[in-house]
Amino acid sequence: MDEEVNPDHENVNSVLAQDSIELFHILSSQSHSVIMELCQMMPSEAWHQYQVDPSSSSATARPELIKTMLDYFRSASARKCRNFLQRVCFSCENIPMLLESRLMSVAGYDSNSYENSSPAVTDQNSSPPFLEQRLVKRPRIDHWQQYISEVEKCLLKRWKQLTAGLVREVQLENVWVSPRAANRSRDRPDQTPSSADRGGRTPEPDGDYGYLESRVTLETFLQGCLGKVTVLVGKTGSGKTLLTSCLGQQWASGLGPVPSSFVFVLLEFRQLNLLSRPLSLSELLFQYYLPPTGGEDAKRAIIDYLLTNPEQSCWVLDGYDEFHSKLSKKEVQRKPLHLEDPLPVADLISGLLNRQILPGSTVLVTCRVRDLIDLDGISDKVGQLLGWDQDEIKEYVDNFFGAKADVALREQAAQLLLSSRHLLAMSSIPALCNICCICLEHLLLQWRDKLAPTSPQVPATLTQVYLTVLGSFLSRDPNHGGDGSAVTTLTILSQYQSELCELSRLAWTGLEESKILFLKEEIPQEVLKFSLRIGLLSQVELRRQDGILASAYCFIHLTVQEFLAALRIMTSNDVNDAQLKKRFSLKTRWTSKSDQKTVFTDSLYLYVCGLASSQCTPALVELAKVSGSVQSWVQKRQDLVLKLLKTMCNSNTLTGPKILQLCHSVQESQNHQLAKQVFGVRPKLELRNIWLLPNDIEALAFVVNSADQNDIGLDFGACSMELECLIVLARCQGIHNLSFHSRKYGDKFAEKLSSVLPKFTSLRKLEFSGASLTATGAASLASGLQGCPHITEINLSDNNLRDEGISYIAEIFTKLQNLSNVVLGRNSTTLNAVDCLIKTMSSCLNIQHVHADGIKDLTVTFFQKSDMNSLLNQNWNKSEMQKLAESLARCPALSVLEAYDTDKIRMNRIATICSSVEGLVVLTALLSDYPPVMELHIRYTHASNLSNHSCNKGLKKLLDFLPRLCKIQEINASNNDINMEGVVMLAGALCSYNTLTEIHISGGGKEEVSLKFCPDERVKDSSILPSDMTKVCRKLVQSRFHWELELSQCSLTDEAIGNLLKVLPKMTSLQRLNNTGLQLTHFCLKGDHLKKLLEILQQGPQLSDLEYDLSNNRLTQQGLLAVANTLCTCANVSGVEVSLGEEEQCFIWFRQSETREKSLRVREGSLKREHLVRLAEIVSSCPHLTKVELNHSLLEQTEDFLQLLSSNQSGCVFSIEERWIGAEKAVGLMCRCLQLNSNIQTVSIHQNTLHLIKSTELTTDSLVDCAVNGYQLASIESVIPSCPFLTELDFSHNILGVEGAEFLCSNMNLYLGWCKMLHTVNKHLFTMELFCCSLSHCVLPGGLQLIEALGQCVILEDLCLDSVLLNEESRMCLARALRNINSICRLRLSKNLISDQSGEKLLEALKDCSHLEELCLSDNTLGNLTAARMALIFPSLTHLSVLTSVGTSELCAVVASLAHCPLIQEVGLGWNNCRDEVALEVARVLPFCHTLTQIDLECNSLSVSGAEALLKALRFCPALQLIRLWKNKIFEGDVHRLALRDRRMNFSST
Repeated sequence: MDEEVNPDHENVNSVLAQDSIELFHILSSQSHSVIMELCQMMPSEAWHQYQVDPSSSSATARPELIKTMLDYFRSASARKCRNFLQRVCFSCENIPMLLESRLMSVAGYDSNSYENSSPAVTDQNSSPPFLEQRLVKRPRIDHWQQYISEVEKCLLKRWKQLTAGLVREVQLENVWVSPRAANRSRDRPDQTPSSADRGGRTPEPDGDYGYLESRVTLETFLQGCLGKVTVLVGKTGSGKTLLTSCLGQQWASGLGPVPSSFVFVLLEFRQLNLLSRPLSLSELLFQYYLPPTGGEDAKRAIIDYLLTNPEQSCWVLDGYDEFHSKLSKKEVQRKPLHLEDPLPVADLISGLLNRQILPGSTVLVTCRVRDLIDLDGISDKVGQLLGWDQDEIKEYVDNFFGAKADVALREQAAQLLLSSRHLLAMSSIPALCNICCICLEHLLLQWRDKLAPTSPQVPATLTQVYLTVLGSFLSRDPNHGGDGSAVTTLTILSQYQSELCELSRLAWTGLEESKILFLKEEIPQEVLKFSLRIGLLSQVELRRQDGILASAYCFIHLTVQEFLAALRIMTSNDVNDAQLKKRFSLKTRWTSKSDQKTVFTDSLYLYVCGLASSQCTPALVELAKVSGSVQSWVQKRQDLVLKLLKTMCNSNTLTGPKILQLCHSVQESQNHQLAKQVFGVRPKLELRNIWLLPNDIEALAFVVNSADQNDIGLDFGACSMELECLIVLARCQGIHNLSFHSRKYGDKFAEKLSSVLPKFTSLRKLEFSGASLTATGAASLASGLQGCPHITEINLSDNNLRDEGISYIAEIFTKLQNLSNVVLGRNSTTLNAVDCLIKTMSSCLNIQHVHADGIKDLTVTFFQKSDMNSLLNQNWNKSEMQKLAESLARCPALSVLEAYDTDKIRMNRIATICSSVEGLVVLTALLSDYPPVMELHIRYTHASNLSNHSCNKGLKKLLDFLPRLCKIQEINASNNDINMEGVVMLAGALCSYNTLTEIHISGGGKEEVSLKFCPDERVKDSSILPSDMTKVCRKLVQSRFHWELELSQCSLTDEAIGNLLKVLPKMTSLQRLNNTGLQLTHFCLKGDHLKKLLEILQQGPQLSDLEYDLSNNRLTQQGLLAVANTLCTCANVSGVEVSLGEEEQCFIWFRQSETREKSLRVREGSLKREHLVRLAEIVSSCPHLTKVELNHSLLEQTEDFLQLLSSNQSGCVFSIEERWIGAEKAVGLMCRCLQLNSNIQTVSIHQNTLHLIKSTELTTDSLVDCAVNGYQLASIESVIPSCPFLTELDFSHNILGVEGAEFLCSNMNLYLGWCKMLHTVNKHLFTMELFCCSLSHCVLPGGLQLIEALGQCVILEDLCLDSVLLNEESRMCLARALRNINSICRLRLSKNLISDQSGEKLLEALKDCSHLEELCLSDNTLGNLTAARMALIFPSLTHLSVLTSVGTSELCAVVASLAHCPLIQEVGLGWNNCRDEVALEVARVLPFCHTLTQIDLECNSLSVSGAEALLKALRFCPALQLIRLWKNKIFEGDVHRLALRDRRMNFSST
């Protein structure tokens, strides 16, 4: 044996010397027992020589022991060295395969050569245990290496077969991958033996499957994949299978990231699909991958070695997207699975991925992006294959056509491909690039042979491209002389009808059964030969369940199968409508765990939509002939597809990805009418978190450019897109609002965007917020925006523009005349940016408002003149305030400036917060140059740190400055800790300045202190001492001007009140006194104080126009009556209001005017019998009392109170609200009122409130919303005959039913009988109201009888039948009745189920009602007939003033007729879905409607064009007060702009 291993001294020892460092690290990781066993191989004298103790077990001594051993055996004899290396190989774990093979080879097999140098070994005849291990381990290695060699040969053979005929060489260093964050959402048990040399996995940061923002080569990406689960994703046809084979070829050649000592196992999921029975790992490896040549011994040895060294295996699992099963998502078990236990294939693969099998092995899985969700929490690395860029595509085209030695054809093909968006997008996928080249060759040959137009034309849609591709492959059939030339697509399709019919049937069957592989027996032989001949099918080799190899076939690409399946749908009646509808659905780009697994690309519905276009009809008709279908059937199927697509277009619940797919579908259909409907229901399209490609934007552009309106909005949020997408986006016309929100968008993106911005000719609003824009990007955008003259709004907030970026944007203000709003907040700016904007105001006079709030908000609003600046939270010091003042001085148009929480200045309103009195001095210097200041707000930033003296000093400086502010309207010095000394100063100022007439003081000056030019001085929330009260009042007595005094929520002692009462008579200028919430000693105002106050109030005329507030002073019922009695005792008391409820209130009003009307209101009075008597005396004896309101005060004594009233209160209105009034009690109360009082003009009960008007005769009787039932009206019937002058009945909002209808009819007939006796025609019954009554079962006889009775009321003026459900007969009867009632003035017929035909009859009946003033027909089913009739009769209704809710969108003629209604005041055209033409007609007639005050156009379909037309017309309509435009198709930006131009344009819901 020694000769076999070449036991050369230099050889053995030199190998040990070369590998000593690696052996040192390996031995350092071994157990203590292994080290001790190796130490025993050294003689004891050697240890003495090295002065090392071999028995030491300390961790510090361990490295020295290992180093000593290696040094000794490096210089020992060859035999000792070999024995040592043998023992290392058999005793140590985790030795790399290459090193172990090298050491075993040099150490040899000879057991007899073992030289026992260990003193511990005494039995010379026994074999050491490691020798027995050696006899087992070495054969394992031999079988392992032999199996690796066999796998290498297999993979090299596979690679040679796959690369035969490849146009482009495959090199891993030229394949680009985008790393994506692996989503490890749950922990997996990591049973890797060692992280050091078995590829321990370092978890990457958690995250979603991110965007393709970076790229590396596949070679780089696979570095560090050993011991990890790596997932490589890519589109179908992107070359995943080819790349895995390339990886195997590189391994077999000793190259690539997988060491050659590993075993490389390449399994395809399409193969695993055929394995239905449970398998063990050894069965999977040796039956369906590669059996070893050494028989069962070899299998056992290989499996044993694999179990011992799982880290030396690499498993490549290709095509998980084709796997029929889903990987198990059960909780991973901690214990490993037994490899010899048979398991279902899915569980076997799950065990491998979850480290239950072969922990530490290297695993690479390929799949598509949407399958990543199944690998959630499993993968350590994820990378996505990137498509080819234009350079790679051009290289492939050159290689494809270069082989044909036709240079001209090659150049034309490259040019044609790069000019077509569809071909370019397809060619980014390698497999489809080959198909595109075949298609281009066909097109160019057609063009060359003059069978095509003057220049080759690429089809407009993807579907038409595939139709051309199909013709291209068919033209290659050599049996028909096919060389790809001289045959048009339609001609060749007709030649191969039967073959295409079979192929489409096969494709559809596969789609239905989720099959992409077809066995030989599943395909007709002729069709199979034909398909292989022309290249539409490709062959693959699979191993069946029984282990026998078999051929299977698949279409050259999944999209080809899906296209042929779509042809089947559109040409064969074998596929019914239900099957079509099942397959027709939009697919989102977001995958969820609940999605059903499918192998297909979900392109079927796109091709179906494309085949529904008229351009594809001739081809479909030709192919349908084989199935027996005719042209009409094909067109019917196309119509069905378009109908389904239309439904999707009108849906307003689609998410962004589905809307994008909808755009693709509509583009394929080439139907512009459908494209219009996409934006008809969603004028603004929001796309979020989508990877956008140029062909996506092109589909979007097709839909946008087909839309009618030019107010479309596109909002891109966190969508990754290539810069080329912006070039395509510029093709979108009619874009009104363009928004980008994401940190993905930076300066480069802005630079590209700026180059295309001028192409958006309709752009009104640009948002570039929440992005990564800096000053560089701002400069680019500013340059591009100068080419957008119609832009009105710009939002660049939440970027990083800084001051420099703000200056770039400010420079374009003067160049964009239509700007209305620019938002620049949260951009890391300083005060310099604010100063820059203020300076810009001097040259840009259309700035209306600059608003700056710290770092949060920075907004510029534009209009025709400057108005206001708000500068908040800026913290200016004195020098900065001076700088600001200088900038403001250069703004002649400035009128308002706010600067809260800093130094706050407003011209026309000046507000400043100063940190010192000196800052205030700077402000006054500015004010001296600007006398038109109207408001001044002041607050010290650190008032709590300033003394009262400093605050009072600042206040004094301001008061001294007052004479120079001739237009001042307000000074606010609140929250400045001013004390009572300052209050006295303010009182003195009130007397000194004739324009200062209102001072508000709260908290004794510590809180609110404001001076206004309104007649009022208030002191709130103050504890005023008697001496302070005297000082303040003495100052106020000196005032020569009218003023008001309010002492709100002040704590006054008896002495303070006494001082106030002494001085009140001397305040000759006092107009109003308010001591709301006086906190007196006993919280009760009574006795001498109350008496004294009332005496003072009656002393002189100077206290007229005084409001006296005694709220919150615990008045009792006696106090209530005392205050109420002032109505009788004090002539100038005009009103008293008292509430004794929780919110206690007491007000007395004094008025000086010609009118002497008085009113009394008592709430929550809880009055008893004795109180009622006194209250009735006060009311009965009070002259000029016109209104009495008693709310929840009489309890159930209402009838008693009415009995106590005298009969001389003619014209007085009584309102009595009690909770018990309702239903039958309400009817009883009404009857009692009529019996008790003969001088009542009106008696009505609305809900739980009784209303009475005293007069000489009853004219109105009503019970409204009292929950009255019809049968309860019987008691009124006996009372009504005693009311001959009754003119109005109102029973609205009740449930009358049949009994109520009979009651009404009988009483009307009774009135008619009286009228006949009096020889009149019911001259008193002017109003009959049935508003919102539920007349159940009255739609037949009762309702008809009621309408017939109404027809006899020929002088009826007001008729309201809202919500009365009339049948058709009753409606016709109503039309006849209206012909007799020429006196009708107001007619309300809302919610009557009036049809268009009935409406026309009713309108015809109104043509002679020349007195009609108001007509309401809302909430009916009216239509064009009614509208047309309106247009005819309105010119004759010259008194018409109110028209509401017509009910149809065709209203142009109706609007035009309004020009003939000179008294029209209100027009309601809302909720009719009217479009701009109606708005234009309204704008035309508005100048002719001089009395029109309000027009309602809300909830229609008006665009900004219609609204602007109305705006222009408003200039000629001074009387018009309001145009309601809520809920129309007008963008928010336009709403703001239009509302600013004329406030009468109301876009709110209120």
